[in-house]
Amino acid sequence: MFTVDEPNLSRAWGKALVAAYDVTGNEIAPLVLNIQNNADDAMETPEIRSALDAALMNCGYQSVQTVANTIFPTSLWRMSSGDRTRLFSLYEKCLPRLHKLEPQLNNRGLYFERLVAFGRGPKNGNQLDFILELNDSRKGVIRSKFQASIFDPERDHVRAARTGFPCLQHVSFVPNRKTSELSMNAFYATQLLFQKGYGNCLGLWRLGEFMAGEMGLRLKNLTCVVGVEMLGATKTKVADLVKVVRPFTTQQV
Repeated sequence: MFTVDEPNLSRAWGKALVAAYDVTGNEIAPLVLNIQNNADDAMETPEIRSALDAALMNCGYQSVQTVANTIFPTSLWRMSSGDRTRLFSLYEKCLPRLHKLEPQLNNRGLYFERLVAFGRGPKNGNQLDFILELNDSRKGVIRSKFQASIFDPERDHVRAARTGFPCLQHVSFVPNRKTSELSMNAFYATQLLFQKGYGNCLGLWRLGEFMAGEMGLRLKNLTCVVGVEMLGATKTKVADLVKVVRPFTTQQV
């Protein structure tokens, strides 16, 4: 098991990248990555983010921002002016276009889609809205109710060897009223660290901030548990990126 505990998303991802690059087989199983919300530390390191985006573009992969938006659509949230009902409505209207933008990647759905339009269940499958209404309705709600599923056996247990979606299984939220803080957990069966890992963490962090804000809390930390964390590229493709990232992972903070 490899664990990372950092107040900086870029360094946390970078430490995992370097570890996967250095280890025989280029896999970490499992990976536990915890990102703290420390007001004294910047959430991202621009040098790492820009180097990664350049490497992703060179390989023909989606940018960090594009991957993050599959988990939480930041631009639509800004357009919604803090109204979550409007956010959900705008997202539903955008879904056909989003599917067409990346038909090979999005034909089975997107992560935020599964969270707000699962296809069945309370609130027409809007799991986030259900959690938030439950949180607002009364005190003492058992915290195991504050979880949302992405993986659906009915749709996702298929015989195809590779489907690509969904690697994220579910998320859970742990509010602490005494400290006015929210902790968030995310569980992945597998993940491609180079192609998706940074964008996934960024999208999850933004989702956590959204849920914390709607609950009147502060996001304290995000913990990602990944069963098998794969480098997600040949060592040759990421060698230059690792050279940029490695010095940041050994800095004392």
